[in-house]
Amino acid sequence: MSRGELLQANVVGAGRGYAAKQARREIATLRDSEVVQRFLDGDDRAFGEIVRRYDTRLRNFVARTVGDREQAEDLVQETFVRVYRHIRRFDQTRKFSTWIYTIAGNLAKNELRNRSRNPLVFFQTITKSWDADFRPLDWEDPKTRPDDLYRKRFLREKVNEAVERLPEHHRTVFVLRELHGKSYEEIAEITSCNLGTVKSRLNRARNAFARIVAPMID
Repeated sequence: MSRGELLQANVVGAGRGYAAKQARREIATLRDSEVVQRFLDGDDRAFGEIVRRYDTRLRNFVARTVGDREQAEDLVQETFVRVYRHIRRFDQTRKFSTWIYTIAGNLAKNELRNRSRNPLVFFQTITKSWDADFRPLDWEDPKTRPDDLYRKRFLREKVNEAVERLPEHHRTVFVLRELHGKSYEEIAEITSCNLGTVKSRLNRARNAFARIVAPMID
């Protein structure tokens, strides 16, 4: 290849790289429904955007549900596999976030159901989570004074402990509402419960959480 041809190839490559970067930036500005449509139209970068948007959120949600961050990562990977395989079945009149949370939630429930049939596996999983560095809330601020930072870390640990002590069906709605900001309607769809049941469970979860956490922080 001559020097001129090499220069031209470099220019073309740089142009393609710039175009790809611009395309990713454009996709990042789209609504979920538009990103889904892009993927359905054959743009594989759109699926990468779906993973970018939901990976951390789903890992946090599933980890809080099953009490095991490593297992949560596996379940979230399976969630994305199922989304990729079945996205053409997705009803685009629904919210995409509700659909993907439903898939992740069902996988988490199956994991808990299977785990409950093996007490040894359940015990090993729970005790392993005691040493995990995962916490439910990200409250730290580098500008915070050391004494305030210690207090926030202490409170965060106690919140995490209290959430883990909630019964499974209460913990799920509490995490979705209080830690992920989902609406009652979204929670009802994710958990396959009616609205009244969601509200009832959430009210009981809040009361139980308050009773559990109060003596921890007195």
